[in-house]
Amino acid sequence: MKSLINGFAKSILALGFVAFAGAAFAEVGPDTLVKTTAEDVLTIIKNDKDIQAGNQTKIFALAEEKILPNFNFDRVSRIVLGKNWNGATKEQQDAFQKEFKTLLIRTYASALSKYKNQTIEYKPLRAQPTDTEVSVKTQINQPGGQPIEVDYSLAKEADGWKVFDIVIEGVSLVTNYRGQFNNEIRQSGMDGLIQKLVEKNKSNASSKS
Repeated sequence: MKSLINGFAKSILALGFVAFAGAAFAEVGPDTLVKTTAEDVLTIIKNDKDIQAGNQTKIFALAEEKILPNFNFDRVSRIVLGKNWNGATKEQQDAFQKEFKTLLIRTYASALSKYKNQTIEYKPLRAQPTDTEVSVKTQINQPGGQPIEVDYSLAKEADGWKVFDIVIEGVSLVTNYRGQFNNEIRQSGMDGLIQKLVEKNKSNASSKS
């Protein structure tokens, strides 16, 4: 789990997830939503000296406000846990969602603090008007580095488009976490996984204080 978390705690991932923010854009298409809100958040980061200086409180608040509301987190949790979701009690499901959500927020907040001068290139959306699930493809360009392909899987719901997976350089976030979590459940059970997430979140909070 440690290598997975460290791998996703990069500015690449943060630049991807900042694309999902703002209920004001709920009625627009998924590609417009990605582009408009991503540019808005990047502008905030560029102009906020506290965030640039690494103010963890503001970074955490930005990640929580701009990212989480636009997830179908129930769907993400079900996909990540697979058959283990149905085998968990309601209390375990709630505890897992709480800790997994905190893990993601802190991971992305850490990545946001590393943002420098990356830019995002948006690919044309290849979808039909009747599609209820689409993939929005983008490319993150880094000064002096190789471009990174980041694709977003979104589903159309009653309250707008919601993200349920992100694919970075062909690697699915959900698939990676699912493998890690399934291994932990096999070794320690559902309660063991939840406890591991609790410990990880406490460790992250302590290191940022």
